[in-house]
Amino acid sequence: MSPSAPDTETLTPRQRQILDLVQELGFTTIETLAERFGVSAQTVRREIIRLQAGNFLQRFHGGAGLASGGIRSAYAQKLTVSPRGKERIGAAVARIVPPGASVFLDVGTTVEAAARALINKPGLRVVTASVSVAQIFCNHGVFDVVVTGGTTRGANGSLVGQAAIASIMGFRFDYAIIGLGGFDDDGAPMDFDLEKIAVRQAAMGRARQSLALADRSKFDQTGTARVAPPEALSLVVVDVEPGPRLRASWERSGTRWLVA
Repeated sequence: MSPSAPDTETLTPRQRQILDLVQELGFTTIETLAERFGVSAQTVRREIIRLQAGNFLQRFHGGAGLASGGIRSAYAQKLTVSPRGKERIGAAVARIVPPGASVFLDVGTTVEAAARALINKPGLRVVTASVSVAQIFCNHGVFDVVVTGGTTRGANGSLVGQAAIASIMGFRFDYAIIGLGGFDDDGAPMDFDLEKIAVRQAAMGRARQSLALADRSKFDQTGTARVAPPEALSLVVVDVEPGPRLRASWERSGTRWLVA
């Protein structure tokens, strides 16, 4: 019997952010993490030791990297975070998107949940920058999905680079359905990978409406850079009611959210 996946629900917000960075970058240094969080190197070392003890990552001299099993293992860990919440988010997206709509689907496990919920929606015109999302449709007999060009990045088959952006610029979407890594202080969506952010920005710029998907694990996380200002989002679909800070930020910016 294979060992069960580590339970990310037990992690603190800072531990989740460290894990997200390691999963995105493959390796990061103690100095980088200490500067990012404004704490001492010793504090970062203690966090890394705790994460290694839980088999979330592997401690190396001067930093931390992916646990044994590599990138695919890290992606598998993300699949264990709020799976029922992601299913509810996906079902809510399927209720919003009408038959025959033109849809861009981003990368990430929450967007993949939305893809599974959209499989039986008639007449959809789907464009995606995710090999995993395209495979979800193909596995269910839907083969007319447009996959952008670009360079693959990460275990979920994210496609990035100028080829991906150029492909997106040739379309107009009714909906851009995007994932994210966390939120800025004003409620703006953020993520860690600048190239993935560039693809999301291109898709949002070509869409009439932008839906951001976030399970509860993202509420207390930030990211490296902003994807867009909060008012650029047509709707944020979440699995539970956000906390007072995030809710107040969205109320100030006029950002709408839907609890699935």
